[in-house]
Amino acid sequence: MTPLQKPEFILLLEKVNKSFEGFKAISDLTFYMDAGELRVIIGPNGAGKSSMLDLITGRTKPDSGKIEFGKDTDLTRLNEPEINQLGIGRKFQTPSVYVDHTVFENVWLALEGSRSVWATLFSRVTPARRERIYEVLKIVALDGKADDKAGSLSHGQKQWLEIGMLLAQNPKLLLVDEPAAGMTDEETHKTGELLLSLEGKHSIVVIEHDMAFVRQIARKVTVLHQGSVLCEGTVDDVQNNERVKEVYLGRKKKN
Repeated sequence: MTPLQKPEFILLLEKVNKSFEGFKAISDLTFYMDAGELRVIIGPNGAGKSSMLDLITGRTKPDSGKIEFGKDTDLTRLNEPEINQLGIGRKFQTPSVYVDHTVFENVWLALEGSRSVWATLFSRVTPARRERIYEVLKIVALDGKADDKAGSLSHGQKQWLEIGMLLAQNPKLLLVDEPAAGMTDEETHKTGELLLSLEGKHSIVVIEHDMAFVRQIARKVTVLHQGSVLCEGTVDDVQNNERVKEVYLGRKKKN
């Protein structure tokens, strides 16, 4: 008989705890994610969503528990730059782009292997790099804006540019925090299409509050509450869960 093999996940958190000055932000959190998966995480304010991403990226360290990436890489022993080098990229809610540089230059500065801004600015754009930059810009629908200053872009376009800057680093895991915040309905829909197009090529964690957007992109939803997983399942599973209705969606079961 073949012995049972340990499942392989792109990301694993087991019994993770983290407190800040007596406040327990993360409580016995266990979370598993498959390679190539697009996972959406929802939860009320203070549920631990951002704290979870901080722990994955090494911005903070857990008090206890296990956090692994890929085949048994212990993230708790690494710092932020080391974790980024492994192929974990994070996009915060507010876009952070070089507003005085062109869209092309922003992606150029972010290219995999371009760790020094000055080294990149004074290096030659090789044909291979130029091709890669336009490949990324096409993915995020900004190839027609390559020569525009990033500061002239709409809020949604800046969000797409920052996602493109992450893609330029060729990440294995993308952590995306509220990408639809502040967008128009059209931009929100296009953002959903962008993330869905990346599914399978990258593993993606999306934190979001907009339930219409969640329904557009989600295959599996994880609900956090008080620093731990409340439930997981499809959007319908989550929205029909009585505990979720009570603590997140704001509706209690009527007697």
